[in-house]
Amino acid sequence: MIDFCVIGSGVSGSTIAHLLSKKYSVHILDKARGPGGRASNKRFKQNLSFDHGVQYISPKSKEFLKLIKNLCKKKEAKIWTGNHLDFTFEKKDVSEKFIGTKGNNFISKYFTKKIKKSFQSPVKSIFYNKYFWEIKLETGENIQAKSIILTCPFAQSKKIAGKYLEKKISNLKINMEPNITTMLAFKNQKTVPISSMKFNDDILTWAAFENSKNRFHSSNSLWTLQSSIGWARKNISIYKKSKKVENTLISKFLNFTGYKKNKIIFKKTHGWRYSYNFVGSPYKSYWNKKLRLGLCADWFIGPKVESAWLSANDLAKKIK
Repeated sequence: MIDFCVIGSGVSGSTIAHLLSKKYSVHILDKARGPGGRASNKRFKQNLSFDHGVQYISPKSKEFLKLIKNLCKKKEAKIWTGNHLDFTFEKKDVSEKFIGTKGNNFISKYFTKKIKKSFQSPVKSIFYNKYFWEIKLETGENIQAKSIILTCPFAQSKKIAGKYLEKKISNLKINMEPNITTMLAFKNQKTVPISSMKFNDDILTWAAFENSKNRFHSSNSLWTLQSSIGWARKNISIYKKSKKVENTLISKFLNFTGYKKNKIIFKKTHGWRYSYNFVGSPYKSYWNKKLRLGLCADWFIGPKVESAWLSANDLAKKIK
């Protein structure tokens, strides 16, 4: 029987799994095809890929900056250089933008190299039988663990473990905002001297030129587009059924850049229903010593990748 079952392989899940693995046996479960959570990287073909979740990392705390710079030394991360254009004319962010050398799921990949992982393994239910946890997967498999940690978005954590959570956690008012992301590849487009663009628009708010990250060399141009929160709220429930949602986001980009629709050779849209929580909560993480049940995630603290890392570190301290 394993000591800890960690549900989710995003930044919080991989971080807590890494910290616990120094002393305990750990098994990570994730419904996705690979690690990263909302820091996922989508492969188009060969080595061509899109960061369709987290776009970059700008550390605020000394501790997190130390981690990222250490990963830079190990060639796992690097600074995203180039021209980052801001058409919102907001106060300029002078922070360095760090990205993974192969994808923005680099933290999850690095921390979980030696940890047992099961992907495409959605959790159906969990049950505490007074001695250990029984985790039932949708695949029909059952896993037993002495302790369990959830790193899912708040709504999903409540659905899975609601009856085991104290009211101070289950009654939290957590409002996670959605995002809709479209990945585009254009045939034989010239390289442009732009790394990213931030727009002052009600629909399209961000576009990243994936070629500028210098992970690959291609005559094709890859772009990642992200919607505004308000527009995503209206369309997150229908984007899979309605091509109008994807086409609207693409049309906005074509109008802004002058790229031609007939040059598109690949397009794919992904909706993040639980993307950001801007407000945070009174807690940094949650640990029930009696049940050996824990929660850590970015939504405890804020919308940044760093929030997920801080939450995991806080939980590790509580467990120890």
